[in-house]
Amino acid sequence: MESNIKKQWNGFSPSGEDCPKRLSEKTRMLAKRYLSGEIGRSMKSVLEIDVGVKIPLSFYLEMPSNNKLYAEAVRMIAEKSPLRILAGEKIAGAATLKEATYHQVPLLDEASVSHTTIGFEHALEVGYNGIKEQINFRISRGGLNVDQVDLLESMLSCIASAGIWKNRHLEELKETGNDEVFESLKNVPENPPVNFREAVQALWMLWDFQRLCGNWSGIGRIDKMLGPFLKRDLAAGKINIDEARELIAHFWIKGCEWITAENRGSGDAQFYQNVVLAGVDENGHELANEVTDLVLDVVEELHISDFPIAVRLSSKIDERLLRRVATIQRLGGGIVAVYNEDKIIPSLVKFGYPLKEARNFANDGCWEILIPGKTSFGYQPFDMLAILQETLSLNSKNDAIPEFASFDILYEDFKNRLALKLSTMINEYIPSISLSTVLIDLLVEGCIEKARSYRNLGPKYTVLSPHAGGMADVANSLFAIKKMVYEDCKFTLAELVRILRDNWDGYEEVRRSIQQKLDFYGNDSKEADEIVRRVFDDFTELAAMVPCRNGILRPAGISTFGREMTTFLSDRTATAAGTKKGDVLALNFSPSPGTDKRGPTAVIKSHCSVDFSKLPCGTALELKISPANLKGEKGLDALVGLMKTFVSLGGIFMQIDVVDTVMLRDAQLHPEKYPNLSVRVAGWSARFATLSEQWQELIINRSEQKI
Repeated sequence: MESNIKKQWNGFSPSGEDCPKRLSEKTRMLAKRYLSGEIGRSMKSVLEIDVGVKIPLSFYLEMPSNNKLYAEAVRMIAEKSPLRILAGEKIAGAATLKEATYHQVPLLDEASVSHTTIGFEHALEVGYNGIKEQINFRISRGGLNVDQVDLLESMLSCIASAGIWKNRHLEELKETGNDEVFESLKNVPENPPVNFREAVQALWMLWDFQRLCGNWSGIGRIDKMLGPFLKRDLAAGKINIDEARELIAHFWIKGCEWITAENRGSGDAQFYQNVVLAGVDENGHELANEVTDLVLDVVEELHISDFPIAVRLSSKIDERLLRRVATIQRLGGGIVAVYNEDKIIPSLVKFGYPLKEARNFANDGCWEILIPGKTSFGYQPFDMLAILQETLSLNSKNDAIPEFASFDILYEDFKNRLALKLSTMINEYIPSISLSTVLIDLLVEGCIEKARSYRNLGPKYTVLSPHAGGMADVANSLFAIKKMVYEDCKFTLAELVRILRDNWDGYEEVRRSIQQKLDFYGNDSKEADEIVRRVFDDFTELAAMVPCRNGILRPAGISTFGREMTTFLSDRTATAAGTKKGDVLALNFSPSPGTDKRGPTAVIKSHCSVDFSKLPCGTALELKISPANLKGEKGLDALVGLMKTFVSLGGIFMQIDVVDTVMLRDAQLHPEKYPNLSVRVAGWSARFATLSEQWQELIINRSEQKI
């Protein structure tokens, strides 16, 4: 440990460990500029642009539709936003407006779209011109009302604006004599790319124009999109693998364009821009390819966390690829997480998605599972622990203490309250025509054909997923109540409720004894895991009673996304599991901090003791493992073994952070020593130095597992 905290930043590895050097020195220096925040700090607010970017009053006075107003904002962004073309960059395009980083549409005081992965694959296949043809054909078929025509015309306007933005880059590239990038850009993204260079440039321009206008979409299955282009070009001798790696590296580096190294909060990389690698295609064929390897090469060398990666694993996964994933995980930062498609694909089919679409699953830019390019995604988070508190009347000392003659009667009351909560959530989705999403609508299947927007049931699938938080803590509390009150009779329920209302005051020894002696969720405990399964089964079965309502799909999920230390925290009381008011409890569907004592394999067994085929939207398991336990080939074998165990036992999504607590404490005191130390927070990665102290403590206080 001591040697770790003395190390300075060595290239890009936060721990100072040596990483392979495959990229050119120019590319590595470009990465350092971006990672330092130099590029991000050059962003401008629309108020700072010299030419003045403002929608004229006359436009408002003409009473345009919301869609036309949105399209006008997009046009002005395309015309007026600053360009950034840096010497040596191999890809053009930059999201240079500060407002876009605030999750809003620049020039408009309205929220933009995130938690989605839109149809970049289709856009690459047909280009903007192909999408334009689809829109014109839909208009020509008729049968549209005024609002529908207005939306489709606004879509055409946004395509024209994307062309304006692209042509401004072409002019600048021509003036600076950057022929290589000029050639890769001139045909795309209006037309389908014809080679790998064009495909990389087209994907970047499609994605970054959305970003410039405030939308935060995931990338999706980048190796599926780009792999065939590279395979053809390599076979034809049009590019070599080193040149291709440089292009992928520049894509990854430019993804750091919003780093400022100044903001403190939930991190500077949480823009929902996840990437999914490997897995099967729509026909069930394994698709890991040269692009899969190149992405992993770049992440291994540069340790860029701004595109968090989820690798799709299965029982058929290539051992070489699995060891590559483990090698990068061992470097730390939690950049590479894993999905288990053996469990996910059947659960999506069971929920009702066609097999081919289920095979093509990605995420919403975080980790929730969806069908990319076809889905408007939203979720409804609620704290299940709050429902148990209501059952026990813990929130007020003035409330009468309930009496339950048995544990099963107590549990039935909790279950009834859970059912009531879910039933009240069913109709919460209200389609919206007031908030425009025209640019997103272009790239989501269904919006053009229906002439309806992303938030107005336009996509093929509109999802509103009920997400339970605090499930692990509910199970722990119920387990403790069952043992102490109904089996061991150490307290009556009334006595225990009074103790919890008083926040364990005067019962510290009892509280500590509970925490030390009971094997809670995460320890492969038969008794504790039976309670977890009971709560899980009841939640998923209650949610499954209404899988769809008014055209809204409702696949169940389990998450907290940091709410365990923000919105949930203030309303949580002491629990029977020995926690006090103000304690930060379980993250997503991981064990509560400090309760898992028997190592990561036991955690995985407890986590996978439930039937995840009932949870089509997914959940996350987080593990934190000390690098001291992962040295040498045995360390890699251990990581590979954990992932194989997770797949074989039927987990869904797992992220592994390999950063030791001593280093994190040192990084709190000396952030300048660790400029690229990244950690996985939930569905996103963040540089540790950009997290608030509260977030840093959350990361540090996760149980450090020993293998």
